[in-house]
Amino acid sequence: MSRPSDRNVRFHACRNDDEWTWTAAVGIAGALRRRLAEGGDRPLRARLLLSGGTTPAPVFRALSQAPLDWERVDIGLVDERWLLPSDSESNAHLVQTHLLRNYAAAARFETLTRAGRPIEAAVADANLRAHQPADVVVLGMGGDGHTASLFPRMHGLQQALASPTPYVAVDATGCPGAGPWQRRISLTPAGLAPAATRILLLHGVDKRQVFERALAGTDPREMPVRIAFTTPGAPLDVYWCA
Repeated sequence: MSRPSDRNVRFHACRNDDEWTWTAAVGIAGALRRRLAEGGDRPLRARLLLSGGTTPAPVFRALSQAPLDWERVDIGLVDERWLLPSDSESNAHLVQTHLLRNYAAAARFETLTRAGRPIEAAVADANLRAHQPADVVVLGMGGDGHTASLFPRMHGLQQALASPTPYVAVDATGCPGAGPWQRRISLTPAGLAPAATRILLLHGVDKRQVFERALAGTDPREMPVRIAFTTPGAPLDVYWCA
């Protein structure tokens, strides 16, 4: 299998699960540490956006052990299903369970949903918080080439890709990769663009093959993961193991 080296991508191939977990966690922690050090005598805050799914949990657990000044770290979400943060199927629950412990328990966590708020108000709140742009964005990718909650050929995908706002509400009806969760909130390319660090976590041979197909083209409507390396700005660091 060839090594992806096209476009604005740095590919880190790891030999096993442990190496992948810790290499990715160290990469995220290092990016946060650099941001926190930028303020000198006037300490800055760092903003970290995380994705859900089954892949990142071990990386989150390892990251929780990084001795950072977590009290100055704001953690948000790349996307969320239209579920309450307490729902075990929500991305918020994944972060709360696997990251917000050990040192990272001191971080400030911002969910995208909360009880009693319609989706339009939740998106407005997310865009208000995004006035502090993301410093580090950790993305995932589905087997259909989706990233965040941007799915191939999703209704309204072109509008989401072109949105000037960091977050939008999406309707993933008819998209197999969305499962039963059709109403969602998603980061857009506009929300990704300011981040100084972009990271994509991949696991498995099948996912690598999907990503290599993504690298062979440019149209994010076909494979939305392409926004990770076609959106102007920082290079994309991909952490992968079989």
